[in-house]
Amino acid sequence: MRAVIVCASVSHGNTRRIAEAMGRVLSAPVVEPERLDPAGLAAYDLVGFGSGIFSGRFHPLLRGFVRSVPEGQCGRAFVFATSGLPELRVRPFSRPLVRELERKGFEVADTFACRGFDTWLPFRLVGGINKARPDGGDLAAAGAFAEGLLRTGGR
Repeated sequence: MRAVIVCASVSHGNTRRIAEAMGRVLSAPVVEPERLDPAGLAAYDLVGFGSGIFSGRFHPLLRGFVRSVPEGQCGRAFVFATSGLPELRVRPFSRPLVRELERKGFEVADTFACRGFDTWLPFRLVGGINKARPDGGDLAAAGAFAEGLLRTGGR
């Protein structure tokens, strides 16, 4: 299975660490959105899309990249994120990105999220939250998530 991980990690490297843990399992390079041709995603069997969460949304670099992907990709994808606050069941932050990827033609296999060090205001006033995250348990969970994708062929 040929895989690539598109990752926008801009604040503390949280999301990059998660992407690299997944990439080791999937034998997939981790690439910044601005360094990849959106049309080139058709060459991959599985594409991961991830970033930190900012005000309840994926980073604008990642969202812009996904918008630029040509429709009809018809490949498999997964979505992942790190965030200071947990994802809410009633309004998951992954839903809009998953829907956009599906609109583009991707079959989204699954999503993954974990907590990460966050210094967004007002958290900056107290030195941030989740200072030790992602931790070893989060990296192991990311690896296990990727192993699950391999077992199911990315489905």
